[in-house]
Amino acid sequence: MHIKIKKHLLIYKNYKIKCSVGKSGIRVSKKEGDLATPKGFFNLGSLYYRKDKINKIKCRINKIIIKKNMGWCDDSTSSKYNQKITFPFKGRAEKLYRRDNIYDLFINIKYNSKPAIKNKGSAIFLHIANYKYKPTKGCVAILKKDFLKILPLINKRTKIIIS
Repeated sequence: MHIKIKKHLLIYKNYKIKCSVGKSGIRVSKKEGDLATPKGFFNLGSLYYRKDKINKIKCRINKIIIKKNMGWCDDSTSSKYNQKITFPFKGRAEKLYRRDNIYDLFINIKYNSKPAIKNKGSAIFLHIANYKYKPTKGCVAILKKDFLKILPLINKRTKIIIS
């Protein structure tokens, strides 16, 4: 069974969960910095998490602990575009170890990867929303309590459909 995103709703198994998407909505033709969530059918990557904030995680996908020097390259001129990087880094990249808690737990949505096409968009994640469901820069966001409910049900064959 796959995760489905429709407008501001995430549907998975028996759950219907409120979510937020990109400030510019869901688009077929995504570009870097357009604040849109890409429309399509995507694989899921690894679960990244802050061990200092979330200690017991039940999941059936690969887990990676977020360290202070980790980031995600959003610099379309870099050979590391749309990949996890380590700081210090010469190009532009988003920090994964953040104060605002939205990346305390996230799954990489395999959008624009293998190969990454320059300026097509990067760092598209399923991550934690704030309590007001503020629009994202292109990701899908749900509350932490909802994330922890569905996480044990996600496996390596689970995909995400954004429509």
